[in-house]
Amino acid sequence: MSVHEEPGLVDRYGRAHRDLRISLTDRCSLRCTYCMPADGVPWLASSTLLTTDEMVRLARVAVSLGVREVRLTGGEPLLRPDVVDVVGALAALPTPDGPLDLSLTTNALRLPALAAPLRDAGLDRVNISLDTLQRSRFLELTRRDRLADTLAGIEAARAVGFAPIKLNALVMRGVNDDEIVDLVAFAIDRGLEMRFIEHMPLDGGHTWRREEMVTGEEILEAISARFPLEPVGHDGAAPAETFRIAGTTSTVGVIASVTRAFCDRCDRVRLTADGQFRNCLFAHDESDLRSLLRDGADDARLAQAMQACVAQKRPGHGIDSPDFLQPARPMSAIGG
Repeated sequence: MSVHEEPGLVDRYGRAHRDLRISLTDRCSLRCTYCMPADGVPWLASSTLLTTDEMVRLARVAVSLGVREVRLTGGEPLLRPDVVDVVGALAALPTPDGPLDLSLTTNALRLPALAAPLRDAGLDRVNISLDTLQRSRFLELTRRDRLADTLAGIEAARAVGFAPIKLNALVMRGVNDDEIVDLVAFAIDRGLEMRFIEHMPLDGGHTWRREEMVTGEEILEAISARFPLEPVGHDGAAPAETFRIAGTTSTVGVIASVTRAFCDRCDRVRLTADGQFRNCLFAHDESDLRSLLRDGADDARLAQAMQACVAQKRPGHGIDSPDFLQPARPMSAIGG
C-alpha cells in the first residue's frame, strides 16, 4: 500500500490529527524561570538533530496522512541557522486542500532581521511570547535584559504584514498576574491578539506547583473587570477560549490547559528536533523516526510508525490524576 492510501492519523477515540508541531532546535536565547534552570539544560547533540531534508520528508509523510497545519517551535526556532530555508521548503509542500498553514512561535529577538525573509519564504503567521512589559521583570523572568529586542521584533512582524499576530503570556501568581490588563491594552493598541496561558508542569527544574497556578477563570475575571467580554468560543480544535472585547474588533483568548483541558478535541502531534514523534505534550513514550529514516525506511514505514504512535494516544494528559508524572523532557526539548 502506498503512503497516499494510508487512512490518516486517527486515534482510538476518533480524533483526527491535522496539526503538526515541529521543533527546530532545543536551544534558546533566553532562560525563562518557568522553562529551565539558570544554567540551562543539557542540549541535544548536533548529530542527533534532523537535517532540513529529513524534517521536510517527515512533514511530507504527515501531510499525506492528513496534516494541514505546521507550527515551527523550539527552544527558539529562529536560532536554527537555516530557518528561512526550512520555511521555504515546508511552504512548498502541496496538500489536497492547498498550501500548508505555516506558523512559528518565537521570542522575537531575531525577528528584526528575519521577519521579511520569513514572510517572503512563505511563513503565514507568528506567535510571540511576551510575559511582561516591565524591563526589570523581563530580566528577572528570562535572566536576560532583552525586552527592547522583543518589542522591536513585534514591530518588525507588524511592519512586514504578518496577521494575525498573537502574543502569548504565561501567567504566574505573584510574578506577572498584575499585568494582565496592561498586556491586553498593549495588544489592543497595536491590533494584536492577546493569549494568556495557564502554567503547565513542563519546566526543566520540575518545580511546578498547581496551587501557584493562576487559573483561566481568574485571568478572565481580571480582564472583564476592565474590558467587557463577549464569548466567541473555540475555533475548531484551537486550544484558546476566545472572547471579543465589546465595542471593538479585538479578541483575547485564554488557554486553560490544566483547568479546562481540551484533550477531547486535540488534533496535535509533535516532532522533536531530534526526530522523536510524540502524540501528546505530556507523553512519556516517543516514536524514533530519526533512526527509521537513517536506517533507510521508506515513506510507508514512516507513515506506519506515525500511525502506531497516534493509536496509543491517551484520552487526556492526566494532570489531575494522582499518578501523573511530568515528562522527562522539558518544554524546550519537546517543542510547544
